[in-house]
Amino acid sequence: MSAESTHPNVIPFRPEPAEIKAAEQAVIGAALLDPVQIPALAAQLGDPGAFYHPAHETIWRAITRMADGERPVDPLLLTGVLRAQGDLGRIGGPGYLHACVEATPTAANGDYYAEIVRAAAERRRINTATSRLAHMAGDGSADLDDVRAAALAALADLATGESWLDPVPLGSHGTLPTFPVHTLPKWVGGYVEAVAEFTQTPPDMAATMALAALSTAAGGRVGVEIRPGWREQSNLYLVCAMPPASRKSDVFAFMTGPVYRVEDALRTEAKARIIEAETAKETALAEVEALMAKARKNPDLDRAHLVAEIAGARMLADEIVVPPSPRLTMSGDLTAETVTHQLGIHRCLAALSPEGDLFDSIVGRYSSKPNLGVFLQAHKGERLQTDRITREQPTVDKPALTIGVTPQPAVLQELGAAPGARDRGLLARFLYSLPPSNLGYRKIRTTPIPDTTATTYDVCLTAILRDLTALDEPVIVRMSEAADLAVEKLQEKFEVQLRPDEPLAHIKDWAGKLVGHIARIAVLLHLADRIAHRHDAESPAGDWRAPIDKATVDRAAEIAEYYTAHTLAVFDLIAADPATEDAHALLQWLRRPKKDGTHRTHIKAHDAVASSRRFKKVADVEPALALLEQHGWLRTDQHAPTGQRGRPQAVTYRVHPAASTPTDGTETQ
Repeated sequence: MSAESTHPNVIPFRPEPAEIKAAEQAVIGAALLDPVQIPALAAQLGDPGAFYHPAHETIWRAITRMADGERPVDPLLLTGVLRAQGDLGRIGGPGYLHACVEATPTAANGDYYAEIVRAAAERRRINTATSRLAHMAGDGSADLDDVRAAALAALADLATGESWLDPVPLGSHGTLPTFPVHTLPKWVGGYVEAVAEFTQTPPDMAATMALAALSTAAGGRVGVEIRPGWREQSNLYLVCAMPPASRKSDVFAFMTGPVYRVEDALRTEAKARIIEAETAKETALAEVEALMAKARKNPDLDRAHLVAEIAGARMLADEIVVPPSPRLTMSGDLTAETVTHQLGIHRCLAALSPEGDLFDSIVGRYSSKPNLGVFLQAHKGERLQTDRITREQPTVDKPALTIGVTPQPAVLQELGAAPGARDRGLLARFLYSLPPSNLGYRKIRTTPIPDTTATTYDVCLTAILRDLTALDEPVIVRMSEAADLAVEKLQEKFEVQLRPDEPLAHIKDWAGKLVGHIARIAVLLHLADRIAHRHDAESPAGDWRAPIDKATVDRAAEIAEYYTAHTLAVFDLIAADPATEDAHALLQWLRRPKKDGTHRTHIKAHDAVASSRRFKKVADVEPALALLEQHGWLRTDQHAPTGQRGRPQAVTYRVHPAASTPTDGTETQ
């Protein structure tokens, strides 16, 4: 693997001169500074694929779509469009758009910059084509007719000026964003960065487990009211998938260490109270047994008086409650039954693990079919019935389970395949992270975690755990009016993205819970800011029961944007997305030659519908076509406006030449 390719989802490429990147930035900057130039710049470039850097192509496509729709174009409006598409994080955030503007010497030279970009693209296409032909010609086993055909096809492609990047395999989403560590409280973010540096792991893993630790403290104990009638718990289901040898256990131990230390301390402190209660109850039960023995030995005693005395003694014994040993976490073989039983005792618990053992029981590995009920109810806080034939436990109101695990990606595929996991909403309850592995690129000698950074994290997290586990009853923290309005705007934005052909249309089940997840993350950030203040001078001061402010909601929304990008990749990976399965089927069809032996170079949606019985109408196939376009297998032909009213022209898609290239079958599995 080359030094440039550090993630299996990244297409390797050879570095280009810095002038090419500067020219591409200048084209974008010229368009933003002087939008009147956009049509001329688009004509000069010819094809958005002329941009070498994928982020620049994404930005340019958004700019031209805005211009074609006669919408004004400027950095602020473009930021909103990219955010709505889910692409803002992929292109480097809003700051990168301003960097492009600042890198533009003058908008007046936009056509000159565009010519540099177009010429560089032409040279790359020629170089790529000749390199492939040279490789084929040098292969003695290649059929000479195939080599000639490939050469003629390459010359034809060069003559048409067509520019294609290598398509991204289905199941890939390019470079995924890195966790926005700056959104975390400084005492958390500083430790996350230190742990990531010391272990040479992506910060995503440490950050996700930090949220799991905060959720362990607050879940079920503190809730959030967004507005009257809408409340959310603060427990999260978090999963960060990493391959073997990624030092998951080390990162897990660093981030969750205070949780287990507080749990041990609570058990030690409660031991005397438990022994005292057990002794008192045993004494009371012994008193009842003594009265019963007296009744058996003396049948002539006043039985009515004796029964009343025994009943009174039994009631006194029943009133003595032996508190369970405090527990914050669960471990071991966590079947649905054991999770239900433990929640019946403790109500608020966390299942934390550096591996994916918990998913073994979720997917039904230890039973005939998965038992998902407790995992669905304990996320939402729905009433949980825990009665069993062999032992009776009370019904639990508002159970709260936190899940924080770092399994291998293959475990997620098993979860996606579990019967009912998608249909019943289990997959929709998780926030997913799929960071790249640093294996092969790690530094050998790393910077130790500073003692002050580790101590601050330990002290602050311990304070949060102590304060919240000491609550007698759950507490509700409300949002400020400004925060509520911010949530309302997020609802409006995501509602649009759930429509057909929009970025989140194919994961409506997950995206429908996204704003609720933002509220949960916001209350965790709020608590981490406020409770830690007395130990960390940089944390905001104030009562943690005060309303959550808008800035905290904005930070939570940025974290949710990160998890959204990764969730799209995970749903693609586990093939839980019907659009992905449909896209695989379409790609198989595109790979098959037509009756005359040629391959399809252009298709329309109704052609795809006719290709398989799985599609009944055009609307059924559109999500799969959009997915293939996102991965570079298709490209929409841009029709010139006709100026006539009426039914719009049917979209024509150009097919990537690679679709007609024989493969080893990996794309069509």
